[in-house]
Amino acid sequence: MAAAPKRRRARGPTPAWSELGDEALLDTRLRDLGLDLHGSAVEPCLQKLDHDLERVGLRFRPYAWLSTDWFTPDGCTGFAIPFYLAHPRLKRLERSQMLEVEGGSADECLRILRHETAHAIDNAYHLRRRRRWRELFGSPTEPYDASYSPDPTSRAHVVNLGYWYSQSHPLEDWAETFAVWLGSGGRWRKRYAGWEALGKLEYVDELMCEVRERPPALRTRTREDSLPRLAMTLREYYERKHRTYSQEANPAFDGQLARVFPARSSGASGMRAATFLRKSRKALVRRVSHATGQNRYLLDHVVREMIERSTSHDLCLNSKAGDALVDAAVLLTSFSGHYLYGAHPRYQR
Repeated sequence: MAAAPKRRRARGPTPAWSELGDEALLDTRLRDLGLDLHGSAVEPCLQKLDHDLERVGLRFRPYAWLSTDWFTPDGCTGFAIPFYLAHPRLKRLERSQMLEVEGGSADECLRILRHETAHAIDNAYHLRRRRRWRELFGSPTEPYDASYSPDPTSRAHVVNLGYWYSQSHPLEDWAETFAVWLGSGGRWRKRYAGWEALGKLEYVDELMCEVRERPPALRTRTREDSLPRLAMTLREYYERKHRTYSQEANPAFDGQLARVFPARSSGASGMRAATFLRKSRKALVRRVSHATGQNRYLLDHVVREMIERSTSHDLCLNSKAGDALVDAAVLLTSFSGHYLYGAHPRYQR
C-alpha cells in the first residue's frame, strides 16, 4: 500500500522584505515584519513540546510569543521566542550578524523550549517556594553573577544546553533538569545512573506526578516585549546586541595570555601570536563552540581581543602550531566564561 503523502505546512504570502539584501533589510522595523508563530518553522517544535507534555500527563501548557530573544519573565506562565526563528530569511541574517542561530535546528529549538517550559511551570505552581526544591537546587534568590566558571567534570548537574548551563544558577539548574526529564523519554535513569544529578531528576519526576492533574495556581497572558510593539529596526537590534557583547568583552587576561605566548622582549623568537591567531581564528571559534556550546559571536569577539592584546604586547609562539592551537583553545574557553551572563541573560528580565 502506498504511503500517504506528507502534508506541507501552509504558508502565507512571501513578505516583500524577504527579497531585500542585508543592508536594506536592516532598516526594517521589527513590528513591521508581520511575523507569526503559526506556519513558521517553530510550530512543529511547539507541537512536539505539546506532545511531550501530553506524554508525561501534565495538564499545564505554556503559551509563547515572538520577541527579541529566548526568555521567561519572572511570574509569567509563558515564554518568548526570538523572532528570527520565524522566517528563513531572518535566520540567514542572524547567522551573518551573530555567526550562529540559537535554536536554529529542531533539536536545539526543542531543548530550549523544554528549558523555558520549566521556568513557566515553576512560575505556574510556585515550585521554587518548596523546601525540598531549595535543598536540591539552591536559593532562587541567589543573584545572577556577571560570569560563571563551569566544571565540565561535575556529576551534580545534568547536561542539556551548551556551556554546562545548569551550573550557572539554581533556577537554571532546575530548568535544565526538567528539560532532560521531559525530553529523554524516561532514559534519564540510565543516562544519569551513579550521578548526583539523578536525585534531582527523581525529584522532578515525583513533583510532576504530584502536580500533573492540578490546575496552575497562577495563569497569565502577559507578552513582554511582544514583536508588534517593538519599533526598533533590525539594524538597531543588532547594534544593541553587538554592543552588549563588546561592553562585556574586557576580561583581564594579559597574564594568562603571556604565559602561553611569551613576549618577544623576553627572548622568544617564534611566529607572532597575533599572526597565528588571525590564521586560526575560524578554527578556534569552531572548535571551542563545538566542544562547549558557547556562543560563536562571543568567542569570535574574544579571539579578536586576544589578537589585539597579542599585538600590543608583541607576543610570540613558543611551541609548535598544533600545540599552540590547543593552548589557545583552552584560553578561549576560559576567557569566554568571564562574561557569559553579561552577554546573554537567558532568564532574568
